[in-house]
Amino acid sequence: MKGRTFLAVFLAYLVPGAGHLYLGRRARAITFFCIVVLMFVIGVAIDGDLYTLGHSNGSILRLLAALGSIGAGVIYWIANGMGMHGDVTSITFEHGTAFTITAGLMNLLLMLDVFDIAQGRKE
Repeated sequence: MKGRTFLAVFLAYLVPGAGHLYLGRRARAITFFCIVVLMFVIGVAIDGDLYTLGHSNGSILRLLAALGSIGAGVIYWIANGMGMHGDVTSITFEHGTAFTITAGLMNLLLMLDVFDIAQGRKE
């Protein structure tokens, strides 16, 4: 694996779109940043939950949800540090949680895209 590949994938995890920007794909970077951040912010705004590894209680589904949420990168860590966990009594709780998990999963897929571009497998 090339040195720039590792850096590009790491940047892609930290900030959605940063890996694409590092590789010179400016339009993709802006688009992906807007999509992931907007989905995550909407999820938190409508009382979505942020799953954490510490609260998985041995449940594989909660663990997978936590890994999905954490995939959003630094925006997850900021929101989690600010205590932005949804209100389970809210009628939009499940939808918001789905948005936060989906944003994280999308960012994980974008990391794979960055990997392929950096390795020269994709334009």
